[in-house]
Amino acid sequence: MGRLTTRQLASKRNRPKTPTKARLQPGDMLQDRYRIVGTLGSGGFSSVYKARDMRFPNVTKLCAVKEMVISTPDPQMRELTIKSFEREASMLAMLDHPAIPDVSDYFTEEDRSYLVLDLIRGKDLDQWLEESTEMLDQATALEWAIQLCDALDHLHNQKPQPIVFRDVKPSNIMLDQYGRIVLIDFGIAKVFETGDKGTMIGTEGYSPPEQYRGRAEPAGDIYALGATLHHLLTKQDPRLEPPFTFNERPITKVNPTVSPEFEAIIMRCLAYDPVERYPNAQALKAALEALRRPGSASTAVSHASVTPTAFSEIPGVTAVTPAAGVAAPAVGATQIKPLWTFRCEDEIRRRVAVANGMVFVSAYDNNLYALSQPKGEFLWKFPAMDNVGGSAPCVYEDNVFIGSVDRHLYNIQTRTGRQNWRFATSGPIYTSPRVRFDHVFFGSDDGHFYAVNAKTGRSAWKARAYSAVRSTPYVDDERVFFGTEGGYIFCLELASGKTVWQAQAKRNVTSSPTLANEIVYVGSHDATVYALDAASGYVIWRFRARRPIVSSPVVYDTVVFIGSADGNLYALDTDSGRQLWNFETKGQVTSSPAVSHDAVYIGSTDGTLYCLSLRRGDLRWRFDTDGRFIASPVVMDDMVYVGSTNRTLYALPA
Repeated sequence: MGRLTTRQLASKRNRPKTPTKARLQPGDMLQDRYRIVGTLGSGGFSSVYKARDMRFPNVTKLCAVKEMVISTPDPQMRELTIKSFEREASMLAMLDHPAIPDVSDYFTEEDRSYLVLDLIRGKDLDQWLEESTEMLDQATALEWAIQLCDALDHLHNQKPQPIVFRDVKPSNIMLDQYGRIVLIDFGIAKVFETGDKGTMIGTEGYSPPEQYRGRAEPAGDIYALGATLHHLLTKQDPRLEPPFTFNERPITKVNPTVSPEFEAIIMRCLAYDPVERYPNAQALKAALEALRRPGSASTAVSHASVTPTAFSEIPGVTAVTPAAGVAAPAVGATQIKPLWTFRCEDEIRRRVAVANGMVFVSAYDNNLYALSQPKGEFLWKFPAMDNVGGSAPCVYEDNVFIGSVDRHLYNIQTRTGRQNWRFATSGPIYTSPRVRFDHVFFGSDDGHFYAVNAKTGRSAWKARAYSAVRSTPYVDDERVFFGTEGGYIFCLELASGKTVWQAQAKRNVTSSPTLANEIVYVGSHDATVYALDAASGYVIWRFRARRPIVSSPVVYDTVVFIGSADGNLYALDTDSGRQLWNFETKGQVTSSPAVSHDAVYIGSTDGTLYCLSLRRGDLRWRFDTDGRFIASPVVMDDMVYVGSTNRTLYALPA
């Protein structure tokens, strides 16, 4: 295939679009009773409106109307969707608690169902986090936590069966005009049935480990409450961190108003094993109330006496004793020294780009740095309007491309650091761009995937991905492959952006696909490595790890190398998915491996970069730091380049 032609680029634009029903506008009426006043929020397949109940003509009685779109054309699925919505309404209607909004009505019109609730005046805690310039103090956090415990206790003690909320997080918690806490959005809550293993529902970062396996239990709400408190007190969004790493991010280190006793309570909530958490919301509430009483710190400590589970203590993961045939790391033995280092102003979490005698590194200080390759000397830095550390730079000819949380893709001159152009999307860009045939391909959190002319910055086409795209695309001569946070793997036509096929994983696909011999390899947060037929998306084989997979696969010869949050680097047979060997670290392996000659390089959150033999995974050398290796190593010209969360870029001998 040659470069994209005008006819090819126009093929998608000229295709008629499927009409969709517009959102409700101010003045619209529902059931001849509810007059829409404005929009309160929207996302996915639902929107929430502020409305006036016209059954009370002499007073202004406002309410909230939640609208759910029934998108499926299948009559049976439509019926199931309506029943699910009615279940939510019935469940809320039987609850009577000040922290849970009352339901007054529900109905279905055409392809939409509606739920009418009390209007809560205030802001959700996600908004509070965005607007607050100071750290949350312990006294306020305790008060909010106690109110949440009271609401969860009410849910968990419903008869005949407990109700599990399943999605406790800041955006689902309102702070009303009187400073009281209210739980909102019960769309995914369910009546808990012992042994039930439904679809994993929740929010990445806040969901407990067992919920990834489809188990919804009251202990999961305790975990999510702990994750929410950690986020509120540190302003560290768990959705942007490696999963289950709260113990690596101490609250007291970030927020000095938090006592060790309060931190211990929160960390007990975040124990990996549900049996190590508080037995119920009432017990957690008692521990919090004891801490709030003057002179009762020792009582609070006794309630929180269980030490949070460290990564090495998680069932099924042994960080000290490697699996059979795996070389044990030499403790504390740093066998090599850097050729040079460069320190940025914030963490480095993405791979560097090496080209034209230069090294390009993106950091969480909003800057893209350019360094000389031989000595790491500073050449220039380009400041974006917001963080660029979530996107890895891509060099094409004399330009370097980088995405930013400020919603732009930038084209920057490699020699001068000057901006050639920038392309705006409607969401943050965490994906790393790829360039082919004079076009740059990348995804955005706005739920779309883009093809943009690399020279002019003009859009060639835009494809709908239906959820955030944080997976770096693989681009061949005719197709583009990428994953989405909604759990789909897409294959698009390179020329038009038309969907060729899409396959579904059970969780987010942040891992970036790779292609070898017409097989697409990719990992997922569902702890699975998928091998898919590149022509059809048909699953050829699956390999199951013990934890989520964020790492991207690398194929060398007949072996797939990929890391997992269970702490292992796996070597798998490309044809069958059979495990050939694994190497176990003391942390999570969220970085992607690099292969050069007869060695494979991998970083771990234990702060170590490992060099292993390609055939057996034997340890050759290790390089230890005081940070975490989330960034993937890059091997070029017999040098290994890798950045760390300690803000340092290292150049090591390969």
